Amino acid sequence: MNPRLYYHAAAILVWISAVGLGIPCVMAIRNLRGGLGIPLVLGFPAYGGGAFERHGRQTTIPMLAGFLLVALIEAGAAWLLWHGYKLGAIASIVLLVPGAVYWWGFDLPYPPTAAVARVVLIVLAWPGLV
Repeated sequence: MNPRLYYHAAAILVWISAVGLGIPCVMAIRNLRGGLGIPLVLGFPAYGGGAFERHGRQTTIPMLAGFLLVALIEAGAAWLLWHGYKLGAIASIVLLVPGAVYWWGFDLPYPPTAAVARVVLIVLAWPGLV
């Protein structure tokens, strides 16, 4: 199969992660700074629960800001990967490490499944990357 299809599919997964996790970060930061609670996204609390919650609101905003930074860098990695650059593939894989810390800390169940698919697609696309 054409490696381009693999790296485009991987880039789409990375982009979904960046947007799907980044936008709720912005919403949660805005709500918490305004004295409101964690917002609901599709009926579920955005970034509620998990190990980070027990440290209180004063640490939640900085943690969300860090997670937003990871999402922004992922967006750049997705762009590079879409254009077939190995740097985008490497960044996409490296960003799984800080991402996994945030997934665990905010008790996010879905990103690990997409991460596995992302890695498999990148491995399949590797020969076609520059």
